[in-house]
Amino acid sequence: MDNFDQVIEALQQGDVIAYPTEGVFGVGCDPDNVQAIEKLLQLKQRPVEKGLILIAADYEQVEPYVDDSQLSEEQKNAIFSTWPGPVTWVMPVKKETSNMLTGQFDSIAVRITDHPLVRQLCSEFGKPITSTSANLTGEPPCRTTEEVYAQLGTHLTAILEGKTGGRDNPTEIRDARSGQTLRQG
Repeated sequence: MDNFDQVIEALQQGDVIAYPTEGVFGVGCDPDNVQAIEKLLQLKQRPVEKGLILIAADYEQVEPYVDDSQLSEEQKNAIFSTWPGPVTWVMPVKKETSNMLTGQFDSIAVRITDHPLVRQLCSEFGKPITSTSANLTGEPPCRTTEEVYAQLGTHLTAILEGKTGGRDNPTEIRDARSGQTLRQG
């Protein structure tokens, strides 16, 4: 991957990047960098109240953000049985987690991805990145590198080139406490 180092460097410098996920391209940034999150929200014209998803290589990367002590063993088993994979779980959040990530909610959406490029990206970056679909408000989510360049290319420092996981839809979102499906995958 010839632009992998460029993408890691962009994340480290607080820039917004695009990358392929299981179904569509996502845009993301360092979840601990407030200025980077502000750039992302401005780019997407997304209200902070909606919150953001964190996507990670493994559970250890999202542990600093989630409060899984509020979940039963049964609830945790349901979550872990779907990871790594294309299911995002809305989980209780640690009180020190930024509301720039949680929005108006007392929870945070997290996913341990099975997309090999994103797993490598998060592993090398050393933590999760934010994930929201790569598109301008009102436009369909981008599914190819070319679509990302066409819609968002002038706004992004780096685009991780690659293919999505081939799924037709964005990932399913489920609530960890109730087990309810919030968005069909």
